[in-house]
Amino acid sequence: MKPDKKRNPQKPVIVLAMHGTPPLDFPKEEKAALFSLRAQLKHPPADASELKHRLKTLDLKMRRWPRTAKNDPFYAGSHNLAGHLREETGWNVIVGFNEFCSPDIVEAMDQAVATLSKKVIVITPMMTQGGSHSKGDIPEAIQRAREKHPSSEIIYAWPFPATDVAHFLAKQIDQFLEK
Repeated sequence: MKPDKKRNPQKPVIVLAMHGTPPLDFPKEEKAALFSLRAQLKHPPADASELKHRLKTLDLKMRRWPRTAKNDPFYAGSHNLAGHLREETGWNVIVGFNEFCSPDIVEAMDQAVATLSKKVIVITPMMTQGGSHSKGDIPEAIQRAREKHPSSEIIYAWPFPATDVAHFLAKQIDQFLEK
């Protein structure tokens, strides 16, 4: 469904909010340390500054790790989806990741605002309600971006109506039954 250009004289920019996965070739010891630090910081000691610094360093290293289709198929798939969404809408699509990859969602919204578009649409393929990322993390990132960019309209196109998701899934099932 292509947007009506008459109703949208200035094209919005889409931020495709994805989850993210660790790259397959990231050093195993550092990946284990990252997850261990995350767990420790759920119930941090009185002075957690050293743990937080180490976590931030490892998180940044993982996010900046070079990605390929071989070492991170999800990253490649996310950009493939963005390309199809760009083709479908005719609008610029910027991928942002909740964790493990760069840019993060706030950085992606910063990039969207930098295009001088006054409207940013944030969408995620996380369709099921109740998930911590789609219901918590992404809205929190959007709120931070709104505070940084008060003159931009940032719209979160979520949640998906369960009936629409069921229709989408039924259509997918039908394709496999027709084979």
